[in-house]
Amino acid sequence: MSSARFLPREASLPATRPVRHLLVLPDREAAEEAAAETPARFGLGDEPEVVREALAGEDDAEDAQWLVVIEDPERRLDPAELDAFAARYEGWVETEEAG
Repeated sequence: MSSARFLPREASLPATRPVRHLLVLPDREAAEEAAAETPARFGLGDEPEVVREALAGEDDAEDAQWLVVIEDPERRLDPAELDAFAARYEGWVETEEAG
């Protein structure tokens, strides 16, 4: 009989890392509207955070992007669907691994 030991199948699979989706939108009004709509549309528990992000080298408040930050710890949201949603507000989505 072999002395080799095998891990259970679940233990051998790579752990799923949580992600964060950033809806990048052109102005505050669009970001606030999108943030208010996302809980019902995507089944989120809470309304996501809205954050202003100044563009590099720009001091003017007009030259800022607004982000809707959606935490997705279980990776259940479809980035393509989020991108189509952001496009309705003249924006796009960026997805990054969360800490």
